[in-house]
Amino acid sequence: MQSYLFIGGVKDGLNIPAPDGAESVQLPLGVTSLETYIRSTLAVDDVSVTFYRHEDLAPTQVLARLVVYYRAWCVNRPVGRAKTTKPGAASL
Repeated sequence: MQSYLFIGGVKDGLNIPAPDGAESVQLPLGVTSLETYIRSTLAVDDVSVTFYRHEDLAPTQVLARLVVYYRAWCVNRPVGRAKTTKPGAASL
């Protein structure tokens, strides 16, 4: 079993093992309920990432969340923002 990123619901942002090739996974929610996550793939050029999205989220909502999370990660990472200088600018 490989671990996949889960987006939405109570398991949002967690990497959880899921059976290979499973189109959907039901995970416990509390004592008596289950949450359903649907397998999806995001592909750009020849690179793809497989993840599970909560059944209530549309693919466009998932993409919007990924962009927001990535921006937050860039700003809040321990190293901080990368310092850039303009070409030809002299450093002091």
